Amino acid sequence: MSFTYAQLKQVIQDYTENNETSFVTNLPIFITQAEERILKNVQLSLFRKNVNGAMTASNRFLAAPSDFLAPFSLSFVDGNSDHVFLQFKDPDFVQTFNPKAATTGDPRFYAVFDVDNFILGPTPDGAYTVELHYFYRPASLTAGAESATTWLSTNAEIALLYGCLVEAYIYMKGEADMMAIYEKRFVEALTGMKMLGEAKEVTDEYRTGQVIRPKQ
Repeated sequence: MSFTYAQLKQVIQDYTENNETSFVTNLPIFITQAEERILKNVQLSLFRKNVNGAMTASNRFLAAPSDFLAPFSLSFVDGNSDHVFLQFKDPDFVQTFNPKAATTGDPRFYAVFDVDNFILGPTPDGAYTVELHYFYRPASLTAGAESATTWLSTNAEIALLYGCLVEAYIYMKGEADMMAIYEKRFVEALTGMKMLGEAKEVTDEYRTGQVIRPKQ
């Protein structure tokens, strides 16, 4: 099954048998905290995105998307119409490589400079078209209407539910044994998602054979 926003909130209340006003008010927080744990623990193609943009001549900074979390690759189209992939480095490396921002050329390196910008080295000598492939933050289930669904609420409903119940029980200061059960179910669901995102999504049986779990 899948959960709409309204259904998930109701199920959390049903499992915990808690309809107290402050608890209900905090339901969106429980959901976003569970989503955050999933996002930071499982790598899924769902969380990848490609965007196009442009460098600015004589400007060593390139704006990062507002939903950017981490890079997969950054490339640009050079004067020969070839796609050139930049190497990801530490900001100190990029600035040491190109200590004078006025020195321009075809960029070779990039780094996350701050929450809003990448730094490039050398400074671009033209307005090159760029393509960024990156790990992004999907919109939360709580950002939609009561009838809204997300990929997680449709395809990872077990992980989302038990992640929410863990957060709810922390808020309630619930019994340790129930907390342990919910956490165990959450971790089991995460393991299944890892098998999907970090094994099945990145291989095929024709080349690698079936994904085999290690024997216990």
